[in-house]
Amino acid sequence: MNIAVDLGGTNVRVGLVEGNRIVRLLSQPCHAKGPEEEVTGQIFSMIEELLPGSPVKGIGVGVPSVVDMDKGIVYDVIGIPSWKEVHLKELLEARFSLPAYINNDCNCFALGVSRFGEAKGYREAVCVTLGTGVGSSLVIDGRLYAGHNTGAGEIGNIPYLDKDYEFYCSSRFFVSKGTSGKDAEKDAAAGKPDAVRLMDEFGVNIGRLVKVIMYAFDPHVIVFGGSIANAFDLFKSSMWSELSTFPYGESLRHLRIFRSMTPDIGLLGAGSLCD
Repeated sequence: MNIAVDLGGTNVRVGLVEGNRIVRLLSQPCHAKGPEEEVTGQIFSMIEELLPGSPVKGIGVGVPSVVDMDKGIVYDVIGIPSWKEVHLKELLEARFSLPAYINNDCNCFALGVSRFGEAKGYREAVCVTLGTGVGSSLVIDGRLYAGHNTGAGEIGNIPYLDKDYEFYCSSRFFVSKGTSGKDAEKDAAAGKPDAVRLMDEFGVNIGRLVKVIMYAFDPHVIVFGGSIANAFDLFKSSMWSELSTFPYGESLRHLRIFRSMTPDIGLLGAGSLCD
């Protein structure tokens, strides 16, 4: 068994993971506005609750930031202002006497979907999280390619229109239109015309994002996750309509695009960092 940690600015989730199964799961609102030690203390206490009586081999952590994987140093965590440079691997290993492995949260999502989810069996995959931002990770020849500081494949920051893809393909797009992703999904599902049109516009943006992925990586499969991906059925039609103009039809014909349907797939990926 392994301990898996999914750290975010909103919630901290810690699970006891055995293969593709979460044996026990804890979730708490993150003390994101507190000092560095308060957040690390919260993680420690949640891990300590799961350890007694469990034959744990290691601790895997996914964080929304750039990570030095070798040293396990976390830099500039999104949503947690005090986490500028946290030597998380060192802190965890000193506290628990277990090997600790730290990676970007989207990379953990990619590991999860490639080993246990929709990308399993595909040699090349691009895994994209759509939420408050846009994260993206690469699986090449069945293995995660993270780059030097876990930042490989981060296409959300590529300029697009007057901002970047992260703005137009995340919840920020819906906020800029005076709503939220959750409300837009609910209203579009109910057939409200304005919300349907908004989802169609969002799907065009996603289609253009997929074109960038195709030009850059030409993967077998693209898997979307994150809260906004829950609305996939509402924007996939306009996404595919936009993709119909992609100039390399043979590549497009073989492309598969899925929404991740496996619960807690990022935690499963974080747990597999230890394997």
